[in-house]
Amino acid sequence: MPVDRATKQAWLIWSTAVLVYIAALFHRTSLGVASLEAGDRFAVGPAALGTFTVLQIGLYALMQIPTGLLVDRFGPRRVLTAAALLMGLGQVLFAVADSYPLGLAARAVLGVGDAMTWVSVLRLAAAHFPPRRFTLVMTLSAALGGAGNLVATVPLTLLLEDAGWTVTFLVAGLGTAAYAAVVSWRVREVPDGVPQPVVEPVPLRAVGAKVRDAWREPSTRLGFWVHFTSMSTPAVLGLLWGFPYLVEAQGLSRPSASAVLSTLVLVAIVTGPVMGTVIGGRPEWRMPIVGTYLAVAVLCWAVLLGWPGGVLPTPVLYPVFAVLALGNPASGVAFALVRDYNPLHRVSTATGVANVGGFGAVTSTALAVGVLLDVVEPHLAAPQAYRVAFLSVVSVLLVGVWRTVVWWRRARAAVFAAVDRGEAVPVQLRRRRWDVLVEA
Repeated sequence: MPVDRATKQAWLIWSTAVLVYIAALFHRTSLGVASLEAGDRFAVGPAALGTFTVLQIGLYALMQIPTGLLVDRFGPRRVLTAAALLMGLGQVLFAVADSYPLGLAARAVLGVGDAMTWVSVLRLAAAHFPPRRFTLVMTLSAALGGAGNLVATVPLTLLLEDAGWTVTFLVAGLGTAAYAAVVSWRVREVPDGVPQPVVEPVPLRAVGAKVRDAWREPSTRLGFWVHFTSMSTPAVLGLLWGFPYLVEAQGLSRPSASAVLSTLVLVAIVTGPVMGTVIGGRPEWRMPIVGTYLAVAVLCWAVLLGWPGGVLPTPVLYPVFAVLALGNPASGVAFALVRDYNPLHRVSTATGVANVGGFGAVTSTALAVGVLLDVVEPHLAAPQAYRVAFLSVVSVLLVGVWRTVVWWRRARAAVFAAVDRGEAVPVQLRRRRWDVLVEA
């Protein structure tokens, strides 16, 4: 049963858990500013470099549904503890790796650990906070996760130059692994006085049915495409290709490129809680906000790819990256949709399904950019080469916009059908003229 108020214990448990998510964002995005060093260290080109992110994020995406099932079965405390240990081990391996295959193995371990964090944090929020606070806590968690992303920009760039590759990543990995003990000690699955739910092992056939039930819910499908479209653009830039693009195509120094890249993080940190408060109080505004962001994001990519000569003035890069950064908080709408329209026993699984959307998009896009750069860089100058490579990002964005519109209309139709049957719905929607064109 949902709690009716947030206690001090709830905030303490959440703060302990969200530190793991902050660490996950640091480890996930640390290759963004270290990508050029990684290319030199492992002697690889753009396509092979992109494989680091493809492997890490691809495993993250593949692990989302299993993670939801693991959280439902074993609880978020055990899963978060395992996540911290795996991320620490992965980063330690990356620190000492001196060959490309070992580097890939390290990022794979890190990706599996990273995959276990977000669903666990959201499950804790659902258990310890009242429903009216869930959206705020979710967006606040995402914004604080941006602190880890922020450390992985300018501070990490300076630390790599000063302390070097091995020391930097070794300290980060050992610190994360040690924090697993704190998580195991402080985190509790349910508030005091609430009985611990007993979950029996689920047969494989039942697991498939649970995932299918989550996927059949129109709002879960809508959440999948919202996450696919909103989260992918800032993630592709922040995780790997933004830094090389700013240095090689835009001609910025590494500190200046890190400063522009940090805009992605700072904007998300500032706007995340604000957006969470707004959509928590006016949930009917959730999808209009997402739709507005997607329209503006398409315009931003038109500026990046259509600027004469391909080299933009730095004062233009800052606002463009700032607007694209709004995709991070906007993607949180996906999890609010999942939380509202799925029963609690299926929330973690449905959250994993929605989370696959964005990271699946990032995986395919990061690989496509690397492959296209390998093909066109020998024949084109850097600005034009990145312009061609980033067409793959725009293609994914446009496909996501199309599918988001389709499932937005279908999800609205499902809500109106429920109202017509006399059922209670989480969010009251106003019928529009175009709603009558949607088949029930």
